[in-house]
Amino acid sequence: MSKQDDLDNHSNQLNPNNDEYWESRGWDDRPDDWEERAESGNVLPDDDD
Repeated sequence: MSKQDDLDNHSNQLNPNNDEYWESRGWDDRPDDWEERAESGNVLPDDDD
């Protein structure tokens, strides 16, 4: 992996608009209510999700 790939991956994991953000926090993909979750800071999956 190149340095640029590493930087892109890091950036994606910090961007709630990106699926990588959610996957790095235990989600299979970005949840439907991702905007509300990102705003509230509730980004980890619930037990029932």
